[in-house]
Amino acid sequence: MPLRLWRCLRVAPPVELSPVERAQLETWSRGRSTPQRLVLRAQIVLRAAEGKENQQIADQLETRPNTVGLWRRRFLLLRLEGIEKDAPRPGRTPRLPPAVVARIVDRTLHSKPRGRTHWSTRVMAKEIGVDPVTVHRVWRRYGLKPHLEQSFQLSRDRRFEEKVVDVVGLYQNPPEKAIIFSVDEKPQTQALERTQAILPMGKNWPEGRPHDYRRNGIIDLFAALNILDGQVVTGYYPQHTQKEFLAFMNVLVRRVPSDLQVHVVLDNLSVPKGEKVQRWLRRHPRFVFHFVPTRSSWMNMVEGWLGHLQQQALTRGSFHSVPELVQAIDEYARVSNGTAHPWIWTQSAEEILRKVRKVRQRLGWDPIGRTPPNGIISHPSATPHSSERGTAR
Repeated sequence: MPLRLWRCLRVAPPVELSPVERAQLETWSRGRSTPQRLVLRAQIVLRAAEGKENQQIADQLETRPNTVGLWRRRFLLLRLEGIEKDAPRPGRTPRLPPAVVARIVDRTLHSKPRGRTHWSTRVMAKEIGVDPVTVHRVWRRYGLKPHLEQSFQLSRDRRFEEKVVDVVGLYQNPPEKAIIFSVDEKPQTQALERTQAILPMGKNWPEGRPHDYRRNGIIDLFAALNILDGQVVTGYYPQHTQKEFLAFMNVLVRRVPSDLQVHVVLDNLSVPKGEKVQRWLRRHPRFVFHFVPTRSSWMNMVEGWLGHLQQQALTRGSFHSVPELVQAIDEYARVSNGTAHPWIWTQSAEEILRKVRKVRQRLGWDPIGRTPPNGIISHPSATPHSSERGTAR
């Protein structure tokens, strides 16, 4: 059969459209901001749905019959998604051999350069025999950042999981008719006076602050954050013994209505566990202490407020005396309380314990054993907090 006659006998497969597909194709075909390639493809499919042949559609749209046939088949195979996006292309052949990429990644992850603690692009490039830009591209592709580090600290508390579940449960499921205070201290807060005037900020010039200073005294700051409304109570004392701690607790006693129970989240320090404090707890049964695990101050929500205080009111300040320092802290607390809002704990106990398990696995600890070197790492489920009276946890 002659080739010309064979082509004439070929019939393009019919195209049938659903109402949703037709509406979308008509929108694409008329869109002024739609890419032209998508406009052409939509017009091809719409004309194919009218029963027109490829050659007829090609003549009307001033394109090639092969192009019409391609997008007719693509639509029949993948529908709207098939014409909206181009098929993936193989791309150019990589110039860097895979073996070299593997060497760079392996050296980065499993070795250190001689006499250095970490790799740089230039040191790695010299080691492998490539350009530093090549090393940078490989690191970026695989998410490797040898120049960065982050600190971490695993708790050695053998009741780590129990305390995590307790404190997180308290944050996320607070008991009714109760107030939750996150309490911590900022011991030996220094009244630092800069030895020279602070250089004001100007165009293309950041604020200048002298690096040396004079100490004009210290004060111990106690802070209690009510996580339900974001209000902060502060207290100032010359030292941080049981006497001062109980004085601050008595401030909270006077501020909280007598019909409400008070849950206090504390760092795992010795002062709140002293005998005087225990006797005070027995006299004030509506107070319940909850201790975060050792080396886990990040679980004490008032730490966030203290961090903001340091960054926004103290670090750049210059204080001639302790009263001036106290005045600055009080002013920050007033402004903070004026715009206070509830503090929300979003991380679940399960997620915290999962991350701890992951770190311990990377360090080579047994994730199943009950008494690994730095504490328990089993994984109980977090449960809603139930209040208990008159006990320290």
